Amino acid sequence: MTRRTPLILIASLLLCHAAAAQTVNSVREYRRANEHRIFSEFVQLLSLPNVASDRENIRRNAAKIVEMMNARGLKPQLLEAATANVPPAVYGEWKVPGAARTVVFYAHYDGQPTDPAKWTGTRPWEPTLRDAPFETGGKILPMPAASDSVNPEWRLYARSSSDDKAGVMAILTAFDALKAKGITPTVNLKFFFEGEEEAGSPHIVEIMSRHRELLAADAWIVCDGPVHQSGRKQVVFGVRGDTNVDVTVYGAKRPLHSGHYGNWSPNPALILVKLLASMKDDAGRVAIPGWYDDAEPLGAAERRAIADAPAYDEQLRKELGIARPEGGGKSLLELINQPSLNINGITSAETGALSRNVIPTTATAALDLRLVKGNDYRRQVARLTEHVKRQGFHVVDRDPTDAERAAHPLIAKVTNRPGGYNAERTPMDLPVSLSVVEAVQATSEQKIVRMPTLGGSLPLSLIRETLNVPTITVPIANYDNNQHAENENIRLQNLWDGIDTYAALMTMRPPTK
Repeated sequence: MTRRTPLILIASLLLCHAAAAQTVNSVREYRRANEHRIFSEFVQLLSLPNVASDRENIRRNAAKIVEMMNARGLKPQLLEAATANVPPAVYGEWKVPGAARTVVFYAHYDGQPTDPAKWTGTRPWEPTLRDAPFETGGKILPMPAASDSVNPEWRLYARSSSDDKAGVMAILTAFDALKAKGITPTVNLKFFFEGEEEAGSPHIVEIMSRHRELLAADAWIVCDGPVHQSGRKQVVFGVRGDTNVDVTVYGAKRPLHSGHYGNWSPNPALILVKLLASMKDDAGRVAIPGWYDDAEPLGAAERRAIADAPAYDEQLRKELGIARPEGGGKSLLELINQPSLNINGITSAETGALSRNVIPTTATAALDLRLVKGNDYRRQVARLTEHVKRQGFHVVDRDPTDAERAAHPLIAKVTNRPGGYNAERTPMDLPVSLSVVEAVQATSEQKIVRMPTLGGSLPLSLIRETLNVPTITVPIANYDNNQHAENENIRLQNLWDGIDTYAALMTMRPPTK
């Protein structure tokens, strides 16, 4: 090696950084000049109800995204499953002459089911602007006129404002900005917007398999989830797997007066909570045998990334009013790299004003099983089912017959909902991994966070298994966005930052180290 080689390398690095900085500045210039148009288009998209099971409205969402992509010259088309009446994926592309790599940019346009009556500040599909978070007294603002300035600290409230229509908007606007500024992407761009991620992606394999050649790429970059709790941008190389299980236990065949029959007729609500209590110990560790046995250990780079991440547990504990977290003293970032079992909800008769003095007939719990690399979701469900049996229950997969009721004092119906999938984790040292980190870092003055696993779940294992392609997640939403809950919101600066980030990813270069 000559003495000139390092100088050439340094000069090359400086040119790359200068080009990245110029791209970010140009994209921000475009965004500032078009904030009201971007905001208005986003509000229109958020106004469409988007629960995957609402077939008519989910199609309206897909049609709206097709319209948005048509306006950008992205040649959109709906990718349908062979199964009838399934939410389509919306696909578009932009080919770059001479580009050696192709990247698919993924987001989903469906949202979690919700009860509008529980939205205490707004309604789920009536986008509402506030000057601060609702929980801290943020006041409702009128939608800004074209002459009004837009405060980046304002919050826009609506279902999917952060999860995940913000991803759709950031990706499309990033492309818009590059095109308007005459900046050529460095990769061929493909766009894939899914319509049933929140339902467990039960048909994504079917859709991808039918359109395998169209979706061929070198990597998928996924826009979903929040930035780090510290506010720093992050790149995430894996997600937990997920599957959902419903457990129902049974009492008498009809509701009984609690005075006439109390102390005699078994109460299914009590039976259920005792069963649930057997599943975890006092430290929050799952007590089901084998639950952690096949979890794949993190590598040295992944452990180092967790150690290097900003420590934020104490601030979160105070913010959320938690005196003692679960986990036996382990950090949040350590614990999201372990499999978990969560109770999403319990139902049995009524409470509050509708509460009655009855012994209910049934009690049901909805369980959320999060998995890490190495777990198989079917095996975890089998372990859960065996645990229920060990507690003395006769397990069925439908309502019990009279003969079964007569023969078994404890009966549990255990059903695994459709759409489960396993965890996925991409190596952090792949060339594309390094390119993504460098691209995102170029948009931030703070050191970004690199994480082996996101706490949430996405169908990334299904993408990798079907298309044999690595996946990397680059989230943009504010961490306090009320994701999956009532009063979901997006901080506008997070949306603006997301546009910068995805423009940088569309113009990323091979790694410089």
